[in-house]
Amino acid sequence: MELAKVLQLEVCTIHAIGTNEGVNNNTYSAIYIEDYYNNKRQALKDWAKTFTDTEAFKNVPVSTVCEVGSVSNVITKYIDANPVELLVMGTMGSTGITGIFGSNANSMVEKTKTPTLIIPLESKFSMHPVITLATDFESPFTTEDTNSLNEIVVASKAEKLNVLNIIEGSTGWKTNEAGEGDLKKLIHTTQLDFNYINESNPIDGIMNFIISNKTDILCLVKRHHNIIYRIFNRSTVNQVMNRSIKAVLILHA
Repeated sequence: MELAKVLQLEVCTIHAIGTNEGVNNNTYSAIYIEDYYNNKRQALKDWAKTFTDTEAFKNVPVSTVCEVGSVSNVITKYIDANPVELLVMGTMGSTGITGIFGSNANSMVEKTKTPTLIIPLESKFSMHPVITLATDFESPFTTEDTNSLNEIVVASKAEKLNVLNIIEGSTGWKTNEAGEGDLKKLIHTTQLDFNYINESNPIDGIMNFIISNKTDILCLVKRHHNIIYRIFNRSTVNQVMNRSIKAVLILHA
């Protein structure tokens, strides 16, 4: 809601009712199941109203969707039928990609091409978050990804965006001027601060950078087999991220 207020976006809050939820083994199930579904839909509206009734969010347009099916199917159906700019999902666990997201969030990261912001339960919205983009300069950005990143940078009023370039297995590396130039053309809403990591174990360098810079939002470009995606699949990194990252923005190459 804070993000929607700053970006002047509409919010649709979605709840999926499990296929077998509310079904009991008795002859009255068919009669009462639709009442059960309607009660769930009303409960979602009532829950959303607890936010829209507050002074801070009274001008944020909020709608609700409550459908029967798996979480991923219900969300995917909505995304396919509506112009969704950003998918926001909460997680009870820590932040990261595979192995630390909950199964629902992980499933959507795999299925959707929509930029996805994963926020753990304990996270608090920061009006001026420190944002770090981890990249190998190899994964391209889609138009949707670029727009989402620029909007979040503008909304956060960030004075700069940390760009962390990971170089793997290279001893004679040098500044990637072409990669920096391309990124500057795409992300034009703030100053870019380029940083390079060239270590035998890039995990340590990434984690040290994230912690020392007090990163609030870590941005990753998801493309299978690239170094960024491989690194953040590892359980040791997940544990560190649990202590240091408030949210992860997944962009899809």
